[in-house]
Amino acid sequence: MNLSQLRPAEGSVSSNNFRVGRGHGSGNGKTAGKGHKGQKARSGAPRPGFEGGQMPLYRRLPKRGFTNRNTKEIVAINLGMLEQFEDGTVVTVETLVENGIIKNPRDGVKILGGGEFTRNLTVKMNAFSKAAEEKIKAQGGTAEVV
Repeated sequence: MNLSQLRPAEGSVSSNNFRVGRGHGSGNGKTAGKGHKGQKARSGAPRPGFEGGQMPLYRRLPKRGFTNRNTKEIVAINLGMLEQFEDGTVVTVETLVENGIIKNPRDGVKILGGGEFTRNLTVKMNAFSKAAEEKIKAQGGTAEVV
């Protein structure tokens, strides 16, 4: 190894430490990318969204309702979708993803009672409707809340 082969460690050199205002030769000297004069060329330029004293857009638009931070996004699946599993299978959220029934389980999966159901399965999900639970138990299967 010699001095001509030395390189900085991977990821240690950041490209956002560009030095502005260091002369014409740097390509970003003199006005340092701020153009000529004007409010935006000076220190203390107004914050983003400021419209010169006019009521800004984000305050002019109406605000409606409210968003609950604690809400959960539950994926609902009808019992008829579980018909493709063999009798005696343990059906979990992972098996649903593997078989392409759901793509993203989000905050949980709930089984609903829609569709024909003739299988004897052990279903382990986050929630069940009463109709779904009754149909599963009527076929000799079990519905477990995980």
